[in-house]
Amino acid sequence: MSNLLDSRSLALFLAVADALSFRQAAETLHLSQPPLSRAIRELEERLGTRLFDRNTKGVNLTDAGQRLLPYARSVGKLLREAEAELATQGLPTTLRLGLTSAVEPTWFRGLAQRVQAAHPETSVSTLSDTSPRLVRQLRAGKLDAAFVALPTDTHGLDVLELDRLPMVVAMQSSHQLAKRRTVSLADLARESVFWFERARQPAFYDHCQKVFSRHDFAPPKLKEPTDHHVLLGDVASGRGVALLPKSFTGLRRAGVVYRSLVEGEELAVGIGLATRRDRQGMRDILIEAGTSGQP
Repeated sequence: MSNLLDSRSLALFLAVADALSFRQAAETLHLSQPPLSRAIRELEERLGTRLFDRNTKGVNLTDAGQRLLPYARSVGKLLREAEAELATQGLPTTLRLGLTSAVEPTWFRGLAQRVQAAHPETSVSTLSDTSPRLVRQLRAGKLDAAFVALPTDTHGLDVLELDRLPMVVAMQSSHQLAKRRTVSLADLARESVFWFERARQPAFYDHCQKVFSRHDFAPPKLKEPTDHHVLLGDVASGRGVALLPKSFTGLRRAGVVYRSLVEGEELAVGIGLATRRDRQGMRDILIEAGTSGQP
């Protein structure tokens, strides 16, 4: 299933939103105006909504555009920070990069390609796995850097937190709670909840258990499938609901809806870039050289 959004589309959208002019945005992007206008129209068609009002007086954001704007800024910021960590002097010939499986893979979409495009002398290989396994690989020198879910036991490593993803609820679209925009843990107390095994992410599991205890949340639990598509299939069939990082809302599945969770921020999963401390010198070069090139 293709994604409706990608980093390039968001960058084009953000350029127009900042300039409120297709002509000025095209100049900033070193593009001609027709392909930029076409790309925005194609994005609007994919999303099924207009992002800009165009008239003789100029260009303005629609309500949908206003809602998308902070997400576009957040994605742009994350990509700049990731590039600052990985995309300058000191990169190895082959950059071995770990990607946590705790969040929907679209969070990392295009990252390896962007790094490699900026530094063609460096090839990028990626490994998707649980954060504890990535940390072990990193400590053993089998990875150069890893994006891990936080909290995770990262003792002995340097970690830069890049993002925090609130938890949301995935439920069958015909569920009675689907009529609400926001639900709470109390609303889910009698629901069967898909939940991951502690061995997959011990520190984050313990963090969530503390939050559950504070809210007296102890619902019937179902073993969460490791394959995200299988999990959403089970949710669509009505077997149970799932608590998932917000990045999953980009993964569409017929029969499944996502709803905000009142306690979502308390249960938020962090995304951190981890490196070994014996690479501190390389980190300093990466950060300094990368950030100096940012607008």
